[in-house]
Amino acid sequence: MASLIVWMNGERVGEWGTLRGGRTAFFRYEESWANSPRGRALSLSLPLTADREVRGPAVEYYFDNLLPDSAEIRRRIRTRFKTRSDHAFDLLTAIGRDCVGAVQLLPRNEEPKGWNRIDATPLTENEVEQTLHDVTLATPLGRAEQDDFRISLAGAQEKTALLHMAGRWFRPHHATPTTHILKLPLGIIGGFRGDFSDSLENEWLCAQVLRELDLPVADVAIARFGEQRALAVTRFDRRWMGVDLADVQKKRFKPSNGTWIARLPQEDLCQALGLPHTLRHEADGGPSISDALALLANSEHPARDQTTFVLAQLAFWLLAATDGHGKNFSLYQQAGGIYGLTPLYDVLSAWPTIGHGKNQLAFEKARLAMSLRGRRAHYRLNEITGGHWHELAERTGVPGLWARMQSFVESAPPALERIEKHLPRAFPERLYTTIRDGVRGQVQRLAQTAGG
Repeated sequence: MASLIVWMNGERVGEWGTLRGGRTAFFRYEESWANSPRGRALSLSLPLTADREVRGPAVEYYFDNLLPDSAEIRRRIRTRFKTRSDHAFDLLTAIGRDCVGAVQLLPRNEEPKGWNRIDATPLTENEVEQTLHDVTLATPLGRAEQDDFRISLAGAQEKTALLHMAGRWFRPHHATPTTHILKLPLGIIGGFRGDFSDSLENEWLCAQVLRELDLPVADVAIARFGEQRALAVTRFDRRWMGVDLADVQKKRFKPSNGTWIARLPQEDLCQALGLPHTLRHEADGGPSISDALALLANSEHPARDQTTFVLAQLAFWLLAATDGHGKNFSLYQQAGGIYGLTPLYDVLSAWPTIGHGKNQLAFEKARLAMSLRGRRAHYRLNEITGGHWHELAERTGVPGLWARMQSFVESAPPALERIEKHLPRAFPERLYTTIRDGVRGQVQRLAQTAGG
């Protein structure tokens, strides 16, 4: 029997035990955590009950979902850190010190050091560039000071994370959290070998569209370090404590005693529903719109969260954002079983790759990750009509939702026109125009097929 201890902001939450071969045996909550005013379930799928112990596949799925989805990236982690296997337990033993949400995973004989202070080394631009370059290497050009910098970021994209303060980038040490995720360009992806070399600008533009349409979305910025481009995503699962946020980025800022970064608990829909990352798409048995709406019906703000979720699906249809699966929606978790929808993230438009040319995806084959239901499930962008959206609004049951959806769609083209006026220098023109024209076409399609 091997085990890891789960910690949240310096408090011992419980023990994750595994059998030989990496199979999960149990998760057991600490009595002190169960009685703490900050105590809460690790996941909606891992309830905190009277006996404080959870068994079954949901335990393994929860922890496995903390890791990258990509088997290639997992193999690279195994090689880099020389783990015994690519089972979740072995990989998280190596890199579980800074996970998505509030979880830290440490061996039984270790405690998180310095979780309530800032311990970090400033990086030069060249050092950040090298850090980003090392992300894709199985054996990076490591330096001794990097030995304790081990993070786990879920998802399929190449990325790392760093701390940003005083206008500079830092590599955090020990239990000091990261504050920003740095994502690398996707390049050529998919069976049709679509060109997503502009993925950073694409995701940046999609985030601006969502924000212009009044949807909550993670803050993003395009950054360059030498020859390396990255998308800097501000982590909404982190919060500065003991300091005014406006002071953190002032050049003279130096963290004092009592200044620290809290990790905020959250989980994605696959974790909340007790599903493995391999079932993140509805077509494979993963979360559906109905599943998500049922969860959000019991959230802290049900009408608001359900409205946001439905409008996000509508935005994905407009943007041809085909990767809105169960791991790309998350829930924040608070004490007392309170939870709700986090800001949106990882939204990428497929419009630049849709067409009938070489290495393009035919519009008729472009699919959403979650279907709209009529007599059957409708995934394809060209099959989904205004009538399907109207039916979803009625089924959701939020008063005035259909009118809100119609206004939302009408607001999309003007939102893109406003964004165009403030595009960064040298922003890819074709990227913007294909997304703009694709959105306009979907707006017309909804108007012609609404029927409600």
